[in-house]
Amino acid sequence: MKGACVMTFTNMNNIDKFFETVDKCEGKVELVTEQGDRFNLKSTLTKYVIFVKIVSNCIVPTVQINTYNYADAQKLMKFMANN
Repeated sequence: MKGACVMTFTNMNNIDKFFETVDKCEGKVELVTEQGDRFNLKSTLTKYVIFVKIVSNCIVPTVQINTYNYADAQKLMKFMANN
């Protein structure tokens, strides 16, 4: 796959399952903030920071996720369809 597959996720109910799905991805998976910052979701530190931010705000924000592997995009879309 050339370039990024850009997806917008909202109302994630199961953050643990989301991170399990990210861990199964083979390529790079990024969270992109409204300011344009990119965070590697396969990084344990990034997962911790995102989890703390979500828990402290008691909300699951709308997030943009970029993948660079078509199979990874399919895994994440299947996760969102089933959760």
